Amino acid sequence: MTLQQLKYIIEVVNCGSINEAAKKLFVSQPSLSNAIRELENEIGIEIFLRSAKGITLSVDGSEFLSYARQVVEQASLLEQRYLYEKPSRQLCSISTQHYAFAVNAFVNLIKQSGAEEYEFTLRETRTYEIIEDVKNLRSEIGILYLSPFNRKVIEKLLRENRLDFHPLFTAKPHIFISTQNPLAGKASVTLDDLQEYPYLSFEQGTYNSFYFSEEILSTVFHKKSIHVSDRATLFNLLIGLNGYTISTGIVSAVLNGNNIISVPLQVDDQIQVGWIANHQMQLGRQAKVYIEELRNVIREYGLPLQE
Repeated sequence: MTLQQLKYIIEVVNCGSINEAAKKLFVSQPSLSNAIRELENEIGIEIFLRSAKGITLSVDGSEFLSYARQVVEQASLLEQRYLYEKPSRQLCSISTQHYAFAVNAFVNLIKQSGAEEYEFTLRETRTYEIIEDVKNLRSEIGILYLSPFNRKVIEKLLRENRLDFHPLFTAKPHIFISTQNPLAGKASVTLDDLQEYPYLSFEQGTYNSFYFSEEILSTVFHKKSIHVSDRATLFNLLIGLNGYTISTGIVSAVLNGNNIISVPLQVDDQIQVGWIANHQMQLGRQAKVYIEELRNVIREYGLPLQE
């Protein structure tokens, strides 16, 4: 077993495919595949499950990866201390649903890192992909929500993938709308109030189940419905079309400007937002700092934290 082989495994997981990893590592795909096979044969486990759709980490592979990351990180610390004499490169990867507070916390993390070199990743992505990222250790932390409607399905999926959910806060549903929307002056709105306005939601791709929707009340019928893939487009459409979306009520003027506001939605439901992690893996220092920054941002918005 060599340090280079461990780095190969980590890069394949980060890239999600052997072909992409080979390009980044500047080696041929057959050479990389052979190196992985040789390592699997040496240690007697199958690190990756291979199929026509690509590769995923096996259960044994997930455990192996957690050890490999620690070894490579420690080797990097040794190199930096005794060969390069500068602080080690800091790493952190987060996958999240489309939440402004998650971006706020990420900004704070980078500002406070104080590192000369770092490689941080923030993926705003689909619900199922968040779970896959954390399961396969492409991300240390995932951020998503549970509700009375999706809880059993999501919690079952988390258990099956050996992931733990840690609650951050529970919020009552709000709508996000433009300040120019006719509903902007109301203290609260009902579903009936919203019938004539375009409903905006984040599309979920292949796993477009009601249970994976980023918005609660996903089974409610909407006369006008638009699916988008990124937060900037959604906010532009909120303004341009007088549309609305449903979320936690936390909107950031710093990130999204002063043209978007939140208004309470009169429904008997709630949104519990939390972070997930692979319980086979210890969080790195930067991931722990990010969680604390999440908690700080949530406090600033006046929401009670959950332990």
